[in-house]
Amino acid sequence: MTKYIGILTSGGDSPGLNAAIRGVGKAALNHYGMQIIGFRDGFRGLMENRVMRLDGGELSDILTRGGTILGTSRDKPHRMPVGGKLLDMTDVIVGNYQDNHLDALVCLGGGGTMKNALRLKEKGINVITLPKTIDNDVALTDITFGFDTALGIATDAIDRLHSTAHSHHRIIVVEIMGHRAGWLALGAGIAGGADVILIPEIPYDVASVAEAIRERSRRGKPFSIVAVAEGAISKQEHSDMLAAQKKKASSKQKAAKKAEAEDIPETQYAEKTVRLAKQLELLTGLESRITILGHLQRGGTPSAADRLLATRLGTACADLIHQGHYGVMVAAKGDGAKAVKLEEVAGKVKTVPPDHPWVLSARHVGTNMGD
Repeated sequence: MTKYIGILTSGGDSPGLNAAIRGVGKAALNHYGMQIIGFRDGFRGLMENRVMRLDGGELSDILTRGGTILGTSRDKPHRMPVGGKLLDMTDVIVGNYQDNHLDALVCLGGGGTMKNALRLKEKGINVITLPKTIDNDVALTDITFGFDTALGIATDAIDRLHSTAHSHHRIIVVEIMGHRAGWLALGAGIAGGADVILIPEIPYDVASVAEAIRERSRRGKPFSIVAVAEGAISKQEHSDMLAAQKKKASSKQKAAKKAEAEDIPETQYAEKTVRLAKQLELLTGLESRITILGHLQRGGTPSAADRLLATRLGTACADLIHQGHYGVMVAAKGDGAKAVKLEEVAGKVKTVPPDHPWVLSARHVGTNMGD
């Protein structure tokens, strides 16, 4: 019997989404004879039953395109803004899944999408997810699609900033995405030759950073590049955060804080970066400038590596649907793919271990990590 598949993209856009849609769709259509439809704008489109037929024509010429032809949103099934209120629309979503006679729903997204997909699985929907995020912080997968492209963009930006930093004898502070994990800032900082790399996993001492910059000046290098992940925190901020957590009396407050973590305004990160740049300017006597890469890192044509990764995960997803294997994330493992239970992925974050080989390599070439 013909299987009917739905697919959606959720969360922030990322290079490689269209390649993944194409991988799932073409394998499902051409290899297994399935029918596939897309839902526009993530879980909201599924709730509103806004359908896009995905046939051979719609899947043509999208491999190299950035963004997502389906559109995306950050709406959550259980907390959907409707009529000015946050409502649980899970039952409506289940109804639309059934009305479209779907055998499976494919969700492309990051950590939040994994949690939302698990909620739908618990409601009886056959769900499969693919790991997408430029932050590379989805647990139990070697890599996420979108990361390689963003890494190249951030590295290119650091390369370009070297010339102006050198010419004007300045400190250039480059803010790179990654509010929970520092993979992107760490990788781009190493590849771009940043002099200082600050990531969320290693709280920094601004005095240590300033001393590293002053030491460079004493050695005849009157400029420095500081690559900082947007979620990097100082040792003092880390101590204050731990103290605040101890004071919290109820588990409900902790749960609320965790739920809100994905919705922190980006301006809050920018304010922290501005404060860091001003502190370094005062402590070193060098002029500082800030470059915030922002959404530039998520746009444009996906790299060859991301196209390949998204395609092989997409086709592996079609294989799993054919086998009737649901409730899993299609993880990248070596050159292949592995089905990982959603229960093992949802709610977990893949952070940078302090002794990770990338961190050790950065330290060995003289990069200051802020500690």
